[in-house]
Amino acid sequence: MTMMTPSPLEQQEDEEMLVPHQELSTADAAQPMEVVAQTEPTNTAESQAPEDPQTSRFTWTIENFTRVSGKKHYSDVFVVGGFKWRVLIFPKGNNVDHLSMYLDVADSGNLPYGWSRYAQFSLAIVNQIHQKYTARKDTQHQFNARESDWGFTSFMPLSELYDPSRGYLVNDTVVVEAEVAVRKMIDYWTYDSKKETGYVGLKNQGATCYMNSLLQTLYHIPYFRKAVYHMPTTENDMPSGSIPLALQSLFYKLQYSDNSVATKELTKSFGWDTYDSFMQHDVQELNRVLCEKLEDKMKGTVVEGTIEQLFEGHHINYIECINVDYKSNRKESFYDLQLDVKGCRDVYASFDKYVEVERLEGDNKYQAEQHGLQDARKGVLFLDFPPVLQLQLKRFEYDYMRDTMVKINDRYEFPLQLDLDKDDGKYLTPDADRSIRNLYTLHSVLVHSGGVHGGHYYAFIRPTLSDQWYKFDDERVTKEDTKKALEEQYGGEEELPQVNPGFNNTPFKFTKYSNAYMLVYIRESDKEKIMCNVDEKDIAEHLRIRLKKEQEEKEHKKKEKAEAHLYTIIKVARDEDLKEQIGKNIYFDLVDHEKVRNFRIQKQLPFNSFKEEVAKEYGIPVQSQRFWLWAKRQNHTYRPNRPLAPHEEAQSVGQLREVSNKAHNAELKLFLEVELGLDLRPIRPPEKSKEDILLFFKLYNPEKEELRFVGRLFVKALGKPSDILTKLNEMAGFSPNEEIELYEEIKFEPNVMCEHIDKKLSFRSSQVWEKKILVFRYKLLSGL
Repeated sequence: MTMMTPSPLEQQEDEEMLVPHQELSTADAAQPMEVVAQTEPTNTAESQAPEDPQTSRFTWTIENFTRVSGKKHYSDVFVVGGFKWRVLIFPKGNNVDHLSMYLDVADSGNLPYGWSRYAQFSLAIVNQIHQKYTARKDTQHQFNARESDWGFTSFMPLSELYDPSRGYLVNDTVVVEAEVAVRKMIDYWTYDSKKETGYVGLKNQGATCYMNSLLQTLYHIPYFRKAVYHMPTTENDMPSGSIPLALQSLFYKLQYSDNSVATKELTKSFGWDTYDSFMQHDVQELNRVLCEKLEDKMKGTVVEGTIEQLFEGHHINYIECINVDYKSNRKESFYDLQLDVKGCRDVYASFDKYVEVERLEGDNKYQAEQHGLQDARKGVLFLDFPPVLQLQLKRFEYDYMRDTMVKINDRYEFPLQLDLDKDDGKYLTPDADRSIRNLYTLHSVLVHSGGVHGGHYYAFIRPTLSDQWYKFDDERVTKEDTKKALEEQYGGEEELPQVNPGFNNTPFKFTKYSNAYMLVYIRESDKEKIMCNVDEKDIAEHLRIRLKKEQEEKEHKKKEKAEAHLYTIIKVARDEDLKEQIGKNIYFDLVDHEKVRNFRIQKQLPFNSFKEEVAKEYGIPVQSQRFWLWAKRQNHTYRPNRPLAPHEEAQSVGQLREVSNKAHNAELKLFLEVELGLDLRPIRPPEKSKEDILLFFKLYNPEKEELRFVGRLFVKALGKPSDILTKLNEMAGFSPNEEIELYEEIKFEPNVMCEHIDKKLSFRSSQVWEKKILVFRYKLLSGL
């Protein structure tokens, strides 16, 4: 959820600092404090409020107020909703020239790890002369171990509080009131949406909750879902490049998955990058663009025209002259209607305003063809309404006085049943088809919680149009009642019931920042057609196969992850891998370990048993296998460092991995040395002494500018490169006397560096210790 800061005007109206209390030093007090406007609970599991709140008012009378000692002062403990609370004040201000006041969790130090509780509350300093001037401020907060108190650092100026004529300090007594409403929470850490409701949610990519609420609404229009399933796609299509396939995949998973579904493939098919997923887009625009793209993709298919059949209605824009016989009509189609919220008490009032007649007269007369300027009536009437009526509520408007966008949180009611034939069809044109009954039932309510600069979106939906509503809030789906879906989304102000009336009976009110911004109605006469059955027969076979395979792979990976601690991944590199990679993917270094054969082996399995598995895989007898451990060198390359000793091969795979792997990950990297006899069959590896050095050779052909792996040799430390020139020529396919030069790879960052090797010096003198060597053709060396 995106946190919001108030607009400049909102800050002027409510300038207190709404923060956890902080005991600031004098130096700290000179620094500006961070202001956090907490108008909506954060979108965490704990912040959901499925039950009605328990409310209580606490009155704290502080006598001898001016003689209160100490920087801060606590009230007695009071209990609301089974939780202990108290009020905390700073009589001289928390390093500000205002009274500072907070609501505090009284027993926060004794609560279990991870505790959390959510409360709406108001704090007040009662005016004992004129109650109507009582200073009261309200907010809401998710209390936890890090923020166990919350309130107002700048509650009211100290100059007003301590002025006896103002009525707040009378007979050296101050009266504090706290009204607290606590909502009980569901434990969502163990909550299973599919098990509890039969439905699953959609994962939020960062700021895609607005898209999730729209997608859930469209998915739960079965006729729309069936049409999406019947759009032609092929097994060669990729979801990330095809909106129809991505939407089919998403809908299939929503229908058959047990867990929340990701939307990344769909957003990629939109052409969005990661940044776009963290930007809130306009819901109405997204709805239109998505429907237009689907409409285009449906052309020429069995589902052509589905979007129009479901969502398209028509209205007539007319201008009718009053004094002459002239009328101008223009027919327009719509997929959704934008209805005014400001100045309208409900949906019917918005429709009244929509078809309101405007008089064109005076300086605003209408220029009628052949009749000149004429007084006229201008308006809109509906020719027909669609089976699925989408109403966009204009909750966001531009305020010209404030020169900014604002959110309209006014109360706005919408009915469970909407009759657009009321008052003899006053919204319809005279030639509209009156045989169609325009009686609609509410299917879904899309909600925005927050302010103009950000917030959170979720949806209340009746998937079967029964009395049971469900709240689709990203990954989480919960059962809700009609009151939650309708009345609590009207907006306006909420007044919590008074449980313990005290000194001041002023009701506890707060602005509701969560309210409906889009409504979806389904026409009663089309209900059976639209709320049709959708099953696997409607899903293309290639899609079922693809998605079932994806699900199986997902379950397999999930199982592997759960059992990962029982297994070790052994990555085995062979000469064949070096030949395959060097000169193609690898130039400096020997091999990319991510592209070699992996074995997933139980940790307790003896390494010698693993060798038997290798024998089956490659046809290499156990006695012909010699495994080397890889070592990472200072230049960030890997070399086979030493062969495994017999006692190491007798250990378990897990023990060997722990000994050899300093990074302590689940991998064991090995090089398999296999020697071939004259018949090219594997033979037992030769004995290796301390004087033997294993060298790897690459050949660079400057004429073709090619690099390739030619093989490896054991050499004696006291031997010289000149001793193996004939053998190297044989490995390279050259004549025995071909002149070649030898170079050693040193480093490749920041630039590749190779050092020339003196063929007359011994390998030990050249400090070539089990390192690989580049082989160059000498005759063309000068052209490098």
